[in-house]
Amino acid sequence: MSVATPYFDQLFANNDDPWAFRQRWYERRKRALTLAILTRPRYASVFEPGCANGELSFELAPRCDRLLCCDTAAAAVDLARTRLLGFPQAQVQQCRLPEQWPAGRFELIVLSEWCYYLDADDLGQLIDRVRTALTADGQLLACHWRPPIDGCPQTAEQVHSLLQQRLDMPRIASHHEHDFLLDLWSRDGTSVATLEGLR
Repeated sequence: MSVATPYFDQLFANNDDPWAFRQRWYERRKRALTLAILTRPRYASVFEPGCANGELSFELAPRCDRLLCCDTAAAAVDLARTRLLGFPQAQVQQCRLPEQWPAGRFELIVLSEWCYYLDADDLGQLIDRVRTALTADGQLLACHWRPPIDGCPQTAEQVHSLLQQRLDMPRIASHHEHDFLLDLWSRDGTSVATLEGLR
């Protein structure tokens, strides 16, 4: 069973940064690596589900023309909206995925630190939604903490393995450490150097 919304409501009940995204060097460094692995300087449209308090969203916003973020916890949505006030192209919605998937197509979808909260059935449905929602040259970025998390139905390895099996897209960049997995899949497998005429 996927982790239910009240779990996340409780995390944000008395804490605007329950994972210490702003304070921990681990988190700041991981965000920098996440942004660095992207192969395009800018994207037309980005979707970031599970945005929490909007720390990664804040750094994605300057890289896109349209940013849609969502979270299942109402407090997280309010915090992300406040964090993104300076970006008119950014919108934050409250929704529960995969069932409340938004309309529209996206050039980049970012799954950062939340797919292990989904059971295998919900993750499979989510991957199907991703495949439908990506543009013809779309990309999917996934980043997940590797150690097991109490109460989570899956691990990072299980999540990324299922993504690799089901996406039917080449994985064009990877950064794996003891603590986390970071992978980028793209429907267009052309390298950055090739796109810039260097090869």
